[in-house]
Amino acid sequence: MTDTQLTDGDFTEADEPIRLFGQWLADAEKSELNDPSATALATVDADGLPNVRMVLLKGFDEQGFVFYTNFESAKGTEILASMKAAMCFHWKSLRRQVRLRGQVEIVTEDEADAYFESRPRGSRIGAWASKQSRPLESRFALEKAVAEYTARHAVGSIPRPDHWSGFRIVPSQMEFWHDRPFRLHDRVRFDRDGDGWRKVRLYP
Repeated sequence: MTDTQLTDGDFTEADEPIRLFGQWLADAEKSELNDPSATALATVDADGLPNVRMVLLKGFDEQGFVFYTNFESAKGTEILASMKAAMCFHWKSLRRQVRLRGQVEIVTEDEADAYFESRPRGSRIGAWASKQSRPLESRFALEKAVAEYTARHAVGSIPRPDHWSGFRIVPSQMEFWHDRPFRLHDRVRFDRDGDGWRKVRLYP
């Protein structure tokens, strides 16, 4: 499945989406110049208006797709209010796209702690210093907060803030799209069906 010009047979043979996604992501890691794991994350605010922004996928398996954030940010509060979200991956070099959506779970404390500890020290300081999505009076105010938390955690480990953790989207639906000439694209959608998946090919 590494050939960017996938045949109909390749899609026909794929009977579940998680392994197929892993193959496509592995291809993207070889061809994308920047952040092959970048994905557009869609949520809905309290007024029912959609919001979308880029985040980085930090893990995936049969249980779902994981990313981390400040739970007090716009995306954090919006997800906590609905516990639903969607993602869209677009790999321009491969002319491929994957969309998924579903219910959201909060990762375990152990998962969040382990990932937080793996981050660069400056990023861990930033998680404390940034009141993400809220008004910032000046760049100096942010730099001052960073300096304060750097001094506070000058030695030793930096604990994970209570408001910083991870979400796992448990997809109920995944769609794979591959560019074809004359916009006669390949589209295959997988819908969760009990413990398995139901597959359908879509018109482009």
